[in-house]
Amino acid sequence: MSEKSVALDLDDAGLARALPRPPHGHDEIQDVPFRPVGFRDDDLPTALERSALWLREVQEWLGEPVDVIGVHLDYDDSPDGIYYEVKLLCNDEDLAGVPIALRSRNGATGESAGTTTS
Repeated sequence: MSEKSVALDLDDAGLARALPRPPHGHDEIQDVPFRPVGFRDDDLPTALERSALWLREVQEWLGEPVDVIGVHLDYDDSPDGIYYEVKLLCNDEDLAGVPIALRSRNGATGESAGTTTS
């Protein structure tokens, strides 16, 4: 079996340029192997709603369920800084668009999966 690389259009952080980004100024995609995608708000239901909306948007873009290995909730209830932060721990390859690139390449060549990425 030969190994073929797949060309990905990534930004400097290793994310697919076409990946939908969380829209709110307090939300972010962090930089670790399973990247926490954080949604921070002073209202927990709002943070949860934004995380669910983003997850649906990314799954639609990706064309398959996003590999989320965990959901972490952090909060600060001090009088000066009340906030909630919902973090979705997402697979790096999904956020880089690897499944899209593999489907595109396999659709163009008719080959099956079982490749490596670069």
